[in-house]
Amino acid sequence: MGYLKEQTGFALLGQIPPGTCPMCAVEHEPDQPHNQQSLAWQYNFYDQHGRFPRWADAMAHCSSKVKSLWMDKLKERGIDVDREAGAPEAVSDA
Repeated sequence: MGYLKEQTGFALLGQIPPGTCPMCAVEHEPDQPHNQQSLAWQYNFYDQHGRFPRWADAMAHCSSKVKSLWMDKLKERGIDVDREAGAPEAVSDA
């Protein structure tokens, strides 16, 4: 933990709004993916893993059924989760 400050000299400031996910700062059910587009999620993940998250990381903690539903909907929008660039193994940060 601490890649963000270590590599860039920056740190995350601010407070996660009450009632939102502590990782992505967006209100969602625990069985649903983190908001991969959330800056809070992107920088929290980077701080812990030293790289920015992909959709696979955002849904790594989800059930196979939820992943499948999301992957189908993302594919309809031109996002192929299985072929994300430089795809290391997904990391779960539930």
